[in-house]
Amino acid sequence: MTIKYEIKAKIVSKGWTIKDVAAELEKKYNSNYSPENLSNKLRRGTIKYKEVKDIAEIIGYKIEWLKK
Repeated sequence: MTIKYEIKAKIVSKGWTIKDVAAELEKKYNSNYSPENLSNKLRRGTIKYKEVKDIAEIIGYKIEWLKK
């Protein structure tokens, strides 16, 4: 599963939309963060780790690193 589908699946499973998450990121970063911008970053694989952590926090997840 690509990062795009993994993140989108988590967003949808928690009852959020890309538009909702983009609006929350816009508030957090105090900038113009459109749903198109978020979708493009996911599609291209250029989303920053900090943004992924912020998305996880917004939808109620915490990212952990676990040793194999």
